[in-house]
Order: sequence, then structure tokens, then C-alpha cells
Amino acid sequence: MAEPLVRLRGVTKEYRLGAETIHALQDVSVSMREAELCVVHGRSGSGKTTFLNMVGGLDRPSGGSVWVDGVEVSALSEPELVEYRRGTIGFVFQAFGLIPILSAAENVEVPLRLRRVDPAERAQRVRELLRLVDLGDRANHRPQELSGGEQQRVAIARALANEPRLLIADEPTAQLDSQRAKTIMGLLRRLVDERGVSVVVATHDPPLIAMADHRIELADGAVAADTEPAATDDVSALAG
Repeated sequence: MAEPLVRLRGVTKEYRLGAETIHALQDVSVSMREAELCVVHGRSGSGKTTFLNMVGGLDRPSGGSVWVDGVEVSALSEPELVEYRRGTIGFVFQAFGLIPILSAAENVEVPLRLRRVDPAERAQRVRELLRLVDLGDRANHRPQELSGGEQQRVAIARALANEPRLLIADEPTAQLDSQRAKTIMGLLRRLVDERGVSVVVATHDPPLIAMADHRIELADGAVAADTEPAATDDVSALAG
């Protein structure tokens, strides 16, 4: 049996809010395999975003440990975390986070510039990524000239620029209508099935939850359910 790509061991996260202690995560222990679509779901305030922040190295646990690809992320120094986030993780957020004055191609190129990738290689990689998300003909359009779904696909292409081991998406369909949300869901499913990308998504969206290989339900910061359902014809239909 292969080692999990992601493993959380007894992870807790507490915040102080005045005199009150907020228990954002409580003794969370889960594992995620490579090349799977894992959905983390639950009501607002259940701990989904905090969970993603632990895996992505954006926050540190109050207790327990977080491991990704054999590295104890929770023990990394700040400079090591910067390299981890650049090289191992790709982030997609519900607000897209594109730079308004840059074209779609230039937005996708940003992570490659930060890593000082050769210009010719950068250009080829950007072309490939925009084709992957079906936006090859929109390369020169700025964000305000794109629909919400197109902007999110540019954000996904940018997140894939450095070939991350894990793509983390926080409510990626929250600001989209149902048709555009379905396009993003299908793209995430396709990245896993055709490209072997590992994806973990926090969502409220029932159709996206239904497409998952692995579902983790959180309630009040604790794991309420951890299931790996068998694939069904419904999943294939949703992804089509």
C-alpha cells in the first residue's frame, strides 16, 4: 500500500477571541491518497478553510502534525514554508485573485517568473496550461474581459504552473452560476483522471461533493465522516 500523499495526525487549531477560545479544528486525523479528488465539506464554521490552510502551510496547528509528500509541513521554518508553497502546492480561491492589469497569459506566467524559468520555456508552459483549461483563444484578455468561470479557469492554470504535487481549492465554485460551476467541477475531475493531479477542495456544492473519490465531512472542527465512495455512473455524468 502506497504512503498517503497527505496525512494529518491529531491536528488541533485554537484561536483566542477576547476571553473565548475558538476550537477551529479538534483532533483531526485523516489521510489522502495521491491522484484523487478529495472534498472537504460541512456547514459554515465547520473548519474547512482552516483544514486547507494546515495542508497548504498557510497556518500552523496548535497541536498534532501535518505531513505532505513525506515532509512534516507543520515543522518547517518560514523560509522553508515559502518554498513548500511555491513548489509543492497550487492554490485556487473563490475570489480568483487575478492581477487586473495582466492578461490571462501573464497571470498564468507569474509563478514561473518568480521561479526564474527560462522565457521560452515559460511561454510554452503558459500556452499548454491555457489549452488545458480550454482558454487558448483567451490568452490576451484581461480578467475584466472574461466571465467568472473563465477567470476561475485562468486561476486554476496559474495554480498548475509549477506542476504542484497537490492542488488546493477553497470554495472554487462559490461565486459562479450553476453552469459555470459545472465547468469548473468537470475540469477538476479531469485533472485528476487524465493528469494524475491530486486535488483537495473545500465546498458546499452538492454536485462537486458527489464527484469526489474521497469525502471528509467536518462538524465543529472535528471529523464527522471520512468516506471513500466507489465511482458511479452519476459521477461520470456530472464530469461530462
